[in-house]
Amino acid sequence: MTHSLPDQNRERAILVAVELTGRKREPDAPEPEESLQELATLAESAGAQIIEKILQSRATFDQATLIGSGKLDELRSVVKAMDVDVVIVDHELGGTQQRNLERSLDCRVVDRTQLILDIFAHRARTREGQLQVELAQLNYLLPRLTGKGIAMSRLGAGIGTRGPGETKLETDRRRIHHRIKRIQHDLESVRGSRGIQRRLRQAVPLQTLALVGYTNAGKSTLFNRLTGAGVLADARMFATLDPTVRQVQLPSRRRILLSDTVGFIRQLPTTLVQAFRATLEEVTEAAILLHVVDASSAAAAGHSSHVRRVLNEIGAENTPQILVLNKADLLGGTSESPATLLRRLSGEAGGAPCVSVSAHNGDGVDDLLELIDRMLPEDPIEFATFHIPVTDLGVVHLLHEFARVTSERYLADYCEVEAEVSASVLRRVAQYKVAQTVRDTAPFV
Repeated sequence: MTHSLPDQNRERAILVAVELTGRKREPDAPEPEESLQELATLAESAGAQIIEKILQSRATFDQATLIGSGKLDELRSVVKAMDVDVVIVDHELGGTQQRNLERSLDCRVVDRTQLILDIFAHRARTREGQLQVELAQLNYLLPRLTGKGIAMSRLGAGIGTRGPGETKLETDRRRIHHRIKRIQHDLESVRGSRGIQRRLRQAVPLQTLALVGYTNAGKSTLFNRLTGAGVLADARMFATLDPTVRQVQLPSRRRILLSDTVGFIRQLPTTLVQAFRATLEEVTEAAILLHVVDASSAAAAGHSSHVRRVLNEIGAENTPQILVLNKADLLGGTSESPATLLRRLSGEAGGAPCVSVSAHNGDGVDDLLELIDRMLPEDPIEFATFHIPVTDLGVVHLLHEFARVTSERYLADYCEVEAEVSASVLRRVAQYKVAQTVRDTAPFV
């Protein structure tokens, strides 16, 4: 359940966006109204109360204020009349533009990038996540130090002010560069530790899958459904930042590791992508990506396209994917059926295998697990018979743990076990295999 702040304790915000009339929009770019609505969702996630939304049409951005003098006069009147705390702009502002807007409006001005960074700063819980966010904030603020106005005079006064803090922003560039290098060094240590943990995991016959998708697509809810973990599942954007890894048992009884990762979003700050490199390695090292799409969103196709673009940017474009159409239980009132949407998105994703699920009520989850089972060709299932000496009965336990035992019989000095076992487990118990057993039908094909 999402607990929102009472209106009297939330910052009053006006949202501003500019639609460029003389520029051709990218194929999967959102409509201006859609982008503004997404900004509103982000702002509400940061604790803002939306007072007004302003969308302006211009041929080009104004170099001094982004919105031009006429719209600036109008915005100044609204800010004063409605006692607004912060103006949030759906574009990235230069230092001079931000300073000019703050001087004219006499209130804080935050751009989209600062808003996302603010949410990340508020949600990061682990030391690694906090370091990653601070690195992103410092890299963003460094070229804008001379342009900071009202935000420099307030410490922790609201949206856009959380994070490094006033004392760091007022130091000279050399000290900030030193801090950035120190954080990068610490994150490289984290990256090394992750590499060691990954190698230890790879020594065990468990393959890793990663959940990816647009923010608020329901990844954490699906993660909880598949693993039974208690990861925070919240309707707010970026409710969870720190990756979590848990075991999942497939229908073949072999086990995999599932990693829940940070959600993607349009115009995700480059500084954040760079800072979260260590975390995103969980995606690039995964055997299969579960690409979760919010089926109930009108922008599902655009979100899916954007996620694929980010995956290409981080070097995961060749990793096998399963397209998971989540929130299918909410498609009843829409014009497009789950099957039609699946076919369309699968075609756009290059024919990726797909499945329709509801992480909320569990519909389709069994189909997803069976599809995962079939899509691990590098670890195929084989039916085999084992003769295990009574002195090595721990192997029997291993087969019960990581395989599907169909028969178990104790004889004089050994235990005969028949089981459906994956190739990775079979390598560990190959010395006990006595014969290749032929079955009429192959399991899990």
